[in-house]
Amino acid sequence: MEPTLIRFIVLLFLGALYLPIIFFAIQRRDEGHAVATWLIVFYALLAMVINIAEAAWQSGEDLVLFQELQTYTAFTLAAVVMISLQTFLKRETWWLWVGFWMFWALGLALILTNALNLPETVWTNGNLILYRSRLGPAWAILGWLILVIGFILNVANAYRQSRQPLFRGRLNYWWPVLFFLLLGDVILFSGFVIGGQPFRLAVAVAGAYVVGTHYVPDLKNITRRALIYLATIIVIVSFYVGGFLLIQALFGSGSTFNPLLAGAFVALLIAIIFAPLTTLVSRTITTWMKGDQYDASLTIHQYSESISNILDMDRLASIAVGIMLEAMQIERGFLFLVDSERQADGRKTYKLRSARSPEERQMVAVELEENGPVASHFIREQKPLLQYDLDLLPAFRTSSTFERDWFAQLRTEVYIPIFAKRQWIGLLAFGSKLSGNRFTRDDLSVLSAHANQTAVALENARLVDNLMRLNQELRQARRTLEKNNQELQRIDQAKSDFISIASHELRTPLTVIKGYTEMLMDDPKLDKNLKTMMKGIHDGTLRLHEVMDSMFDIAQL
Repeated sequence: MEPTLIRFIVLLFLGALYLPIIFFAIQRRDEGHAVATWLIVFYALLAMVINIAEAAWQSGEDLVLFQELQTYTAFTLAAVVMISLQTFLKRETWWLWVGFWMFWALGLALILTNALNLPETVWTNGNLILYRSRLGPAWAILGWLILVIGFILNVANAYRQSRQPLFRGRLNYWWPVLFFLLLGDVILFSGFVIGGQPFRLAVAVAGAYVVGTHYVPDLKNITRRALIYLATIIVIVSFYVGGFLLIQALFGSGSTFNPLLAGAFVALLIAIIFAPLTTLVSRTITTWMKGDQYDASLTIHQYSESISNILDMDRLASIAVGIMLEAMQIERGFLFLVDSERQADGRKTYKLRSARSPEERQMVAVELEENGPVASHFIREQKPLLQYDLDLLPAFRTSSTFERDWFAQLRTEVYIPIFAKRQWIGLLAFGSKLSGNRFTRDDLSVLSAHANQTAVALENARLVDNLMRLNQELRQARRTLEKNNQELQRIDQAKSDFISIASHELRTPLTVIKGYTEMLMDDPKLDKNLKTMMKGIHDGTLRLHEVMDSMFDIAQL
């Protein structure tokens, strides 16, 4: 088979390898990073087209021209990767990099068409000469360098600003993208021709993976395990070689020395110390890399013993959170009580209030709708929720702004619901680890086990707290009732005093009126009509006397 045909087949095969990457990126795309996904797809399509074009290129003269075209393509592909990073980070300045690429492409077009009428020799100092024919690639490489520097600064700045270990772990996967981009393009700019540019394929793979994968493996943890594995091998081999050489130096001169038995003896010693040796190597490397070290079973046992007999809500919150903060080296934690309430319109809400003593700064309570994404997740899944998921997953984007801001202000990383008898009664919230490491699946399992241990104690503490609150309300109602009773007694006494005084003060003028009317009625000289009038006044006076006597009798009751 001719070399040209082999080269053609290899280049087509490398180009075809971009198709699975494109399908993977499209299949794994989500609404949060849709633009970044399509930009990676565009990167893969453009790289595939260049591969196919390279396979069709034949003549040696044209290969030189194609090498220059590859330089311009490298600049464009670097711009696509940079804009993809900007959209992945949700930066509003992504359009500036689009403008930068357009400006640089316009400058490149002016250079290639010689619209500026530049001479053949653009610049020289006697030793170095810049020809107009090389100005285009130099301009493209300069733009590529600016893009690479901007890429590094953006990833480093985003890593520094992010407080979520999971997102920082995802950002770490952009470094392989940059590594393969640098490696392939630097080789290209150096004049070494690698058919098919396989490093662009690696850039497409890494880019599609980081954009389309929400939960990426922890590179730090992978590195730690690899170092433990390699260090264990080195220690075991060194121990075997050193032990064998020591035995040979001590007993090798004897006629009965058997290398096979010596090796078997050293292997037996290694087998005996293998477990403690591996543990020692693992702890040493974990400590050096600031890894997490805690005994999950011991922590759960101590936690269960500490909270089993606690009925005071404030003390339960302090101990339940404090033990976990100390055991797992977490910077902050909260315990929230969940109260379900039925609204007037039939909607069910869950009110989250912090379990804090009155002396501590109280936190604003939040009400979650039963059908809302956050409450639905806790009730349906009954599993921990990460702030990373709350910020990035499309399922939680329908949450209200108040809910999202409330959770964000806590500056916590993981939320563990507490259920008792299938009822959501509490929520544990924990912040980042002091080491900066992410919460692993084992960590979430341990926290869930602690939440289950907390459920019984929290339910008992809530009952006691509700009884104490009811007792306090009853005492307050009793004090209010006594106060109102005293006020009624005072009012009643004032009423009696008023009636007594009023009846006494009114009797005196009525007696005078009665006496004068009787005198006038007994006067024979008084006109008959006036006597009738006097009799009416006299009868009214008697009626008022009767009313006063009745009021006085009532006042005596």
